[in-house]
Amino acid sequence: MRAQREDGYDDLLDALADDDGYYYACPAGHGSLPPQQVCPTCGDDELTTEPLPETGTVVTFTEIAVPSPSFSGQTPVVVIADFGPVRLTGRFVDDSDRLEVGSAVAPTVASSPDGDRHVGVRLASER
Repeated sequence: MRAQREDGYDDLLDALADDDGYYYACPAGHGSLPPQQVCPTCGDDELTTEPLPETGTVVTFTEIAVPSPSFSGQTPVVVIADFGPVRLTGRFVDDSDRLEVGSAVAPTVASSPDGDRHVGVRLASER
């Protein structure tokens, strides 16, 4: 378990847990996720906070056959989903048999067996 709070990232996790996710947008319309301080595409440091869309679309996913020790005995599935101007990478928290490219998903917070929080996604229909 992480001993210290990570500003930016933990703020995002708190917001996702409250169904109030957000991302940063630069004046050119590029999106990025905390803890970015500048736009990773154009370098602009004038970022505004925008609401994260409630649902996104799975672009790809993979099942981790040999997980890290913190997921011992599990077979985590990692998803990359398109949420408009940003893509989230997170652990899928529902039954992976129902997951496919193009599935509608919603952002959430997932936890590892040792209690570390991270970005998760679930099927939008299970929300």
